[in-house]
Amino acid sequence: MKMLSILIPAHNEAAYLPDCLEALLASDPVDLSVEVIVIANGCTDNTATIAQAYKDRLMSKGWTLEVLDIAQGGKANALNAGDTAAQGDVLIYLDADVQVSPPLIAQLAQVLDTSVPRYASGQPNVTVGTSIVTRLYARFWRTVPFMTLGVPGFGVFAMNRAGRARWAAWPDIISDDTFARLNFTPEERMSVPARYDWPMIEGFAALVQVRHRQDAGVAEIAERYPALMINADAKGGGAPLWLRAFRDPLAFAVFMIVRGVARTPILRSENRWARGR
Repeated sequence: MKMLSILIPAHNEAAYLPDCLEALLASDPVDLSVEVIVIANGCTDNTATIAQAYKDRLMSKGWTLEVLDIAQGGKANALNAGDTAAQGDVLIYLDADVQVSPPLIAQLAQVLDTSVPRYASGQPNVTVGTSIVTRLYARFWRTVPFMTLGVPGFGVFAMNRAGRARWAAWPDIISDDTFARLNFTPEERMSVPARYDWPMIEGFAALVQVRHRQDAGVAEIAERYPALMINADAKGGGAPLWLRAFRDPLAFAVFMIVRGVARTPILRSENRWARGR
């Protein structure tokens, strides 16, 4: 029987991991055997212990759980450790602060059950807290072509083994999700209708830092792996910028201010794995 591997890199995610695993437990049945691999890396909290506590409940669902507790931090290191342990024909990479909807895992498994290289993700539901700035920024960000067209893949992305064979080890780069997505042509990237919740970071300063890191991640890939940029989504499409700005001028203003400040040269991103929330 074919297998599906769900890999969850987790660095000090004790506050978020329970909700992530509870959502997996509520997932619809999958026509594959399923293993969940939590890669607790460089943790100074009880992330690994929390993950281990879900072993029996996942087993009662018919799934297995393996927890890798590794001393060295860094997401690339965690992804590589997870890939080494994974036995699946389909690989789903899931951030520890993301909550999948019940149909998502099964839909990803189904669309990736093919011998040709494929990449897939679901529909991101960007969740926000109490920050007015974050609410306005997120409201406009949801309208940009990256979000409304194509397959964004942040927080959750998946591929089959034929797709994963396109590169060896995960490189130590800022934006692993962008790197993975751009290893597939737009035609090879599949979108499924099921949703997942992805929390956006709160507050102006944090938004600026994360936006700066996102821009730096794309620039790094363009510099180190220029051949991948041919797979970037085509520019344009959707409602024109002027119309979206006219419909929601306040959200547009906040979005442009955050983006503008994030692009100032005085900013430096010391943490290569800054959270998106």
